[in-house]
Amino acid sequence: MTAAAQLTVAPRFCGPAASANGGYFAGLVAGLVDAPVRVRLRRPPPLAVALPAAISADGRITVQHGDELVAEAHPERLSFDVPPAVSRFVADEAALRYHARQMPHLFPHCFVCGPRRSVGDGLRIFAGEVMGRDEPGLVAAPWVPDSSLGLADGKVAAQFMWAALDCPGYFATPAAAAGRMALLAEHAARIERRLRVDEPAVVIGWRLGGEGRRHESGTALFGADGELCASARAVWIEPRTAGQSQRG
Repeated sequence: MTAAAQLTVAPRFCGPAASANGGYFAGLVAGLVDAPVRVRLRRPPPLAVALPAAISADGRITVQHGDELVAEAHPERLSFDVPPAVSRFVADEAALRYHARQMPHLFPHCFVCGPRRSVGDGLRIFAGEVMGRDEPGLVAAPWVPDSSLGLADGKVAAQFMWAALDCPGYFATPAAAAGRMALLAEHAARIERRLRVDEPAVVIGWRLGGEGRRHESGTALFGADGELCASARAVWIEPRTAGQSQRG
């Protein structure tokens, strides 16, 4: 038996100008089932259109736009080691080294990392290099989720935590270090505790490996007390025609 649902992404939640932020969209897809899943993005999810989703009895999900497959997900429980948290001071300092402060940003209006998004509109998570740690590619940024991201219980909706766990993973990859574009291809997140609205948090990202145009990274969200609130693992792909540019 297959259940049906429908997803629509508001323009506010863009990554590139004409498509959804990948982490946010993956969070929407994951929210269709009450079980952990890995989401694979097949093409950029369009904005402001209804996207039919089919949910199979075994928890698999497919999302379509017309005849095109936009995303699919399958059950998978995320389990991997997360590096220790960095302090808020270290995250603030790392954010000063955010790449977009030194070079043009390809997607400056990205909901998560776009520097042209105002406070209270975009997440404005500007992950920069952490100095003096052993984890490869370690980046960090501070984040305080605003009230527009919360539900009636005063906590941040899960899809926004998935979004916050997106772009810092890119900035941990060799592609980012070299100023090359990479796009989110797979995303799996595990939420231990939903952040409270206005709770000071820290986001980190680090490299997990990869080869050629394919990169893997981990990300994690820590709450005000340093507690691990969420973690994610992602695969990033450099387009064959990317050139020298930067992903948002």
